[in-house]
Amino acid sequence: MNTKQIITALKAVRVQKPLVLNITNFVVMNNSANGLLALGASPIMAHSREELAELVPLVGAVVINIGTLDSSWIERMVLAVELANWHGKPVVLDPVGCGASSLRTHTSRRLAALAERLIIRANASEIIALAGDSSQGRGVDGLDRVESALAAGHYLADHYEASVVISGETDIIIHEKSEIRLRNGNTMMPFVTGMGCTLSALTGAFAAVGEASGVAAAAVMGVAGEVAGGQSPGPGSLQLHLLDTLYRLDAETLDKRLNIAVNTP
Repeated sequence: MNTKQIITALKAVRVQKPLVLNITNFVVMNNSANGLLALGASPIMAHSREELAELVPLVGAVVINIGTLDSSWIERMVLAVELANWHGKPVVLDPVGCGASSLRTHTSRRLAALAERLIIRANASEIIALAGDSSQGRGVDGLDRVESALAAGHYLADHYEASVVISGETDIIIHEKSEIRLRNGNTMMPFVTGMGCTLSALTGAFAAVGEASGVAAAAVMGVAGEVAGGQSPGPGSLQLHLLDTLYRLDAETLDKRLNIAVNTP
């Protein structure tokens, strides 16, 4: 994928305004919904078994975020993925804290194995743990460097027939065996809760319009974070400016700022 294709995907989101169903954690519901709205998509936050069968056919993608996990949520997530499979909808899995507990790790692997059209978006430590290796995560925070998760990312892409987005200082996206590196963003972004979760939600919006690699979402989030960071003295204002930047982001800014490199086999 190149810059022109990313710009086209952003235009598609803004024209089509896809509805994205999020089963996400309590910490980031507001962040994720506002991020989708600023991008031009339409969020719906739902986790009731009683309405999932009605909602999934209406949405363009399903985003599953396990950040505040419990047994009742797990079964709802499983149902949502099964319904997404039945209706041919893409699933974005954000395995928050995978490796921090056996519950998170086993649930992440269960959901990944179940989804038929899967994009995994996670930090390096979560990717390594999901693949079954020993990671350096601390709770939901990743301590591993992105490059150290490359082998695990390729394993997940092959094993689950998925696209894999590894987030970090450099975002690496593994899609159809290609490696796409994006070097944008801002060093304050890890100090705002839910930045990765917002990226997962945006990934759902792009998947809903047919961009199933995760590249466009990571590119848009990275450039928006870079622009917003230049206007922000601290993390609080960064969060505010990020939404404004997502809303105002245009083709010229993407073309000028996007730092992308593609390595094909």
